[in-house]
Amino acid sequence: MTAQPKLLEQVRNVIRRKHYWYETEKSEINWIKRFIAFHNMTPPRSIPAPKVETFLTHLAKMAEKTA
Repeated sequence: MTAQPKLLEQVRNVIRRKHYWYETEKSEINWIKRFIAFHNMTPPRSIPAPKVETFLTHLAKMAEKTA
């Protein structure tokens, strides 16, 4: 039985299959890494929706500070 690729490899595979630009791939991978790091390296599938909203709120506040 073959092991399923890890999340970032799955994302890369989909992006490449869709022929997105390499810069898009780098950006998406970076955002996923930031999301995981924000949640203390918790696997993304186990992060509940309210925690996703917390991350998005954090991003919005950061954007306000730089505007």
